[in-house]
Amino acid sequence: MTTSVVVTGIGVVAPTGTTAAEFWAATLDRRHGIRGMADVVDARYPVALAGRVAGFDSRVGELPLRFLPQTDVSTRYALVAAAEALDDAAVDPTLRAEYRAGVVTANSSGGAAYIHDDFRRLWAQGPREVSVYGSIAWFYAVNTGQISILNGLRGAGGTVSAEQAGGLDALGDARRLVRAGTRLVVCGGVDSAFDSWGWLAHQTSGRASKANRPDRAFLPFDSAANGHVPGEGGAFLVLEDHREARDRGQAAYGEIAGYAATFDPRDGTGRPPGLRRAAELALDDAGLTARDVDAVFADAAGVPRFDAEEADVVRGMFGRNGVPVAVPKSGTGRLLSGGGPLDVVAALLTIRDQVLPPAVHTTDVPAEYGIDVVLGTPRPGRVDVALVLARGKGGFNSAVVVRGVG
Repeated sequence: MTTSVVVTGIGVVAPTGTTAAEFWAATLDRRHGIRGMADVVDARYPVALAGRVAGFDSRVGELPLRFLPQTDVSTRYALVAAAEALDDAAVDPTLRAEYRAGVVTANSSGGAAYIHDDFRRLWAQGPREVSVYGSIAWFYAVNTGQISILNGLRGAGGTVSAEQAGGLDALGDARRLVRAGTRLVVCGGVDSAFDSWGWLAHQTSGRASKANRPDRAFLPFDSAANGHVPGEGGAFLVLEDHREARDRGQAAYGEIAGYAATFDPRDGTGRPPGLRRAAELALDDAGLTARDVDAVFADAAGVPRFDAEEADVVRGMFGRNGVPVAVPKSGTGRLLSGGGPLDVVAALLTIRDQVLPPAVHTTDVPAEYGIDVVLGTPRPGRVDVALVLARGKGGFNSAVVVRGVG
């Protein structure tokens, strides 16, 4: 019998809250975390707004002092979110020992303020000399290692990097490890690239909004969409075998029922993007069909071309206005590897509370999109199965299906 892998703990550090409860309250209340960058970068940068974590300093004290000198801000976010997830799951420390618990993280950027001078030299050569991927490759495994060390998680582990899609890939890999016999896995992703190096890299994507008003900067699926707002933070989850979680008396938020990943074909081939195939494969992996899905948590690029492509996928799979579409990241910005896990947290809390979060600033969805974006106020309704979508720059696509458990 296939192992049912469930989520028993969640932890969040996001622009709209540094705990899962704060994030969810802000999301339902349509409060956003999009703020100016003038205190970090100068006016030469065309992108002026970001989804910034506020109030995190008060949580740094939760980390052992010996960890602070050897961690960047991204890793500190990861350590705090992972600790919250473990506490939420009520994990007995003995379960962490003897290689019975592991860690899988995703990361796409990291923080490296001390290379500021090197970055200025690259800026002089032109902004296209900078890559948010290659510049920090050695950061990828840091979060996995530090979470493992701090929490005594000595079992199987790994690190993935696929930009926005990578966070869902981390959950898919963690589910595979639990099915293979690992007792529990802490998984998810965070990112922060708001130092001089990372912020310049955001400018080169060509997809970031240059608007200087928070209410106009990130409008996924809106007729006035003009790009996305970069964000920082993300989420971590604890995954376990459902039977073992039940045996120790721990309730589950829901099941990671399906997962799939695809890659887009090269431009010019005439073949469609791979997002729909990822969604269909994830549903097949869950043993479900489109008729079973109660809500979609969209990738929500905020770029008209990519919003239209995703709308085509949703409309093609579910019919015109056939399923509610939630875009909670409209209040946080796109968090790179942290975006997918945070959307999964939102989907799980939607299933728990039976209410869908509204978009923050999106108000005018083009009729030709034919999708039912949740607007205005939270929408009560039965949600037992949710499909979470994510795309990463470079052609990555991932999909996760979550469903409630009895």
